Amino acid sequence: MAQGVAVFFDDAADSAVRKLWARLDAAGLPSERAFPPHLSFALASDIPAKTRAALRAELRVLHVPSLQFAALSTFATTENVLMLSAVTDPELLAVHSAVHDVLAGRVRNPSAYYMPGSWVPHCTLVHEVSDDQLVRGFGAVFPVPQLRARVAAVAVIDTATGEIDRLT
Repeated sequence: MAQGVAVFFDDAADSAVRKLWARLDAAGLPSERAFPPHLSFALASDIPAKTRAALRAELRVLHVPSLQFAALSTFATTENVLMLSAVTDPELLAVHSAVHDVLAGRVRNPSAYYMPGSWVPHCTLVHEVSDDQLVRGFGAVFPVPQLRARVAAVAVIDTATGEIDRLT
């Protein structure tokens, strides 16, 4: 059970990711569908209401840049995830750092994977699959053209309840 700060995409990018999900479904693979296509900036066991208010205030003065997804990839760990990797430009890293500046000391159990210096910005296509399924998934969606996504909203998502609390 976790809560995360995530960005949702404009209609065209959302549709492009959903088409990839459909190709994975057609290949018999469980695609990531708990939430609309997104990229997560942070994950913690709890992001309290006061912290969300501080995030809303910070996001009013930040420009969240467009995202460019330029690679179909996976993590180099035992956790099988097929994902679209985002290009990490200075603007994106600055927004990520600003979000974590607001969260620092205000959330419970922040995930180390999402901290500055460890974060791999991505949009998950499929996860928790076997090695064979991961290879099949790659084949089902490859090649993937580069995808540019404008940010339509920033929200806190709750993986336990499915709740989406829009911050912008």
